[in-house]
Formats: sequence, C-alpha cells, structure tokens
Amino acid sequence: MNYDAALEQAIQRLHDEGRYRTFIDIERRKGAYPQAVWTRPDGSETEITVWCGNDYLGMGQHPAVLAAMHEALDATGAGSGGTRNISGTTVYHKRLEAELADLHGKESALVFSSAYIANDATLSTLRKLFPGLIIYSDELNHASMIEGIKRFDGAKRIFRHNDVEHLRELLAADDPALPKLIAFESIYSMDGDFGPIAEICDLAVEFNALTYLDEVHAVGMYGPRGGGVAERDGLMDRIDIFNGTLGKAFGVFGGYIAASARMCDAIRSYAPGFIFTTSIPPAVAAGAAASIAFLKTAGGQELRDAQQLHARILKMRLRGLGLPIDDRGSHIVPVHVGNPVHCKALSDMLLSDFGIYVQPINFPTVPRGTERLRFTPSPVHDSQQIDHLVRAMDALWSRCALNRQVAVA
Repeated sequence: MNYDAALEQAIQRLHDEGRYRTFIDIERRKGAYPQAVWTRPDGSETEITVWCGNDYLGMGQHPAVLAAMHEALDATGAGSGGTRNISGTTVYHKRLEAELADLHGKESALVFSSAYIANDATLSTLRKLFPGLIIYSDELNHASMIEGIKRFDGAKRIFRHNDVEHLRELLAADDPALPKLIAFESIYSMDGDFGPIAEICDLAVEFNALTYLDEVHAVGMYGPRGGGVAERDGLMDRIDIFNGTLGKAFGVFGGYIAASARMCDAIRSYAPGFIFTTSIPPAVAAGAAASIAFLKTAGGQELRDAQQLHARILKMRLRGLGLPIDDRGSHIVPVHVGNPVHCKALSDMLLSDFGIYVQPINFPTVPRGTERLRFTPSPVHDSQQIDHLVRAMDALWSRCALNRQVAVA
C-alpha cells in the first residue's frame, strides 16, 4: 500500500468538500484581550480582534489569576512531575478540587487534564462500578461524551435532542431493576440552546437513574457564583455527576468532575484516563482555583452581566440586518451560513479585510448544511468593536449575495 498516497487522498477530500482546516498564527498579548496579533503568511503582523475564543470572561488575563500562577510557579517550578498516583498530589490540586466541590455543592471533585478526558474517562469507567449499567445519551452530546459512551462496555440508548418524551420511552422499555445513567448537557455550544435539566431530573427520579450533566459552556457563566445553569435554576442537588472545564470561562486549562466523595474516589481508583495521565502543573491548578474563587464573588457577577449584555446587543443588531440567527437565549451567537465554502470564505475575508478573527464551524462539528460562524462576545469587547463587527458582517453578507431573513417584530 502507498501510505503517502492514502494520506494525500484523505486530505484532498477535505479540500474538495471545502472543510479543510487551517491554523491561524495569532498571539495573545497580556492585558490586551480580545485584541491579538496575527502573523500573516508573508510574515507581516496585523492587530486583530478575537471573536471566537472560549475565554468567555477574559479570565485568562485577570490579575488575580496571573498572580496566583506566578506565585505557584516560583514556589514549585513548571511541572507536576507525573501522575498523582506516582508523584503525589499538591496543595494546589487539593485547593482547586475544594473550590470545585464548593462551586457545585458536592462533597468532592476530581481534576483531569481536560474536560474531554474527564468525560471520556468517567463515562467509559462506569460499567466497572455499576454492572449492567445502561447509559442514555442526548444525540447532540459533545464528542468527548460520545467517545466515552462508545468505549463504555455496556448498553447504550440515544434519545432525540432535548426530547424528554423519547427519553421516557427508552427508560420505560428497559428492565427497571438495571442501573441507569442519563448523560446530557446544560448548554449545547453549537446552537446555544439549553438542556431541560429539571424534566430530565424528574425522569431520573421516576426511573431510579443517575444524572450526568456536562456544564462545560456554563460554568463561570451562569448562577450567582458561576456554578452553571443547574445553580441558576436551583437544581444542583439533583445532579449526581457534574463535568466542567477550567479552560473556557475560568480562562486556564484542565477539566474535572464533581460528585459525591465515594463517586470521585471510585473514578480516581478505576479510570485509566486519570490513573495513567500526568496531572496538571501546580501553577495551572493555582490559576484555576483563583479564577473560580473570583467568579464566585460580586466581581464575577459583574463580568457575567456585562457578557450577557454584549451577547444580547450583538444578537439584536445582527438580527436587525436579517442575518440568520437562531437565538436560544444563551451567551453563544451562531450565524448560520449553510455552506462550508461560503463559511470559510467569510471567515477569511473577516480576518484579512476587517481584522476580525472567527473560525468557520463545519462538519463534523456540526451536521452538513448547517455550517456557521460562531461568535462569543465577552465583557471586554467594547461598543466600537461590536459596531465594527456588525458593519463587516453587513458588508460581506451583501458582497457574497447571501440570503437575509425578514425581521419579525
């Protein structure tokens, strides 16, 4: 077999479908977010505005976070030295897990190298803990949840997105004596819609099922202390296992689960994805703990309020231009294009002509025909930057002769 030719064919298929991904060389500058510097292919540099980052609140630049990381770095050095089973844990990891447990109102938390690994490791391990377990998964769950459920050595049921009646049918069809777990998200990041947490929790009680809630795009962003949508809605005590990230609203790196002390101890003891992975560096843990602690305060609520305001303003102005926005009420602003070639072209022109950085979202992240630009306004995007983005989108939508919607009063 000609391996190089096979690789070339695989890559060419992506080019032919208009969804070949390129990395843009950008450098964030401390204190300047959401501004960054783009290094063009010719080596020249241009200042741009980042509109697709997941550092939703700008906490990656916050002085409290940077100070905590500097202090831990000077005290401990760069790395953790290995897995926590071999190299031991640190006061920084313990402090971070205590902050996370408190954030979600749980007895314990367990930190992983990413939320992807936390989902994959936890969901794939549960059969070892609950023989005969059946997992019920929303069809639009994140790839990390899907991967963990695929590797889960047990029965799996997929219910239609946010369809609690379909979930009920699946639960009712299975042996009531078997253990069950319902896995879903609080915010589905591509459409920005919310999961029906209360209704799913009601079904979990009725059918004696555990609940597993991915709050990756909600932690730090919702609730009076940033605990997520479940905190906002007063439902934290009804969730058995939370999954979250430290790399989005908290602005640092890593992932975690929060649950009962017994559940976290069991996952820690059985999940290969935790046992055999080097733990996050102490400086990273220190920064994440400082970020979580700050976002629990009134200062954190000010950031959340400003972010929500900017998201509403951007949605209102883009919708006023007739751009196709399906507003589901969250902080995410998806503008549907529906064609991978057009989506990539819009992204390229926004960057080169207007200094606006937003990546195209194509298959397999979203279904074919639903390609989109996904904007994530932050508290630190100012009115001039919002105005510049709106004017750029208006001009390019006309230049590319894309359809507009009739505004509904």
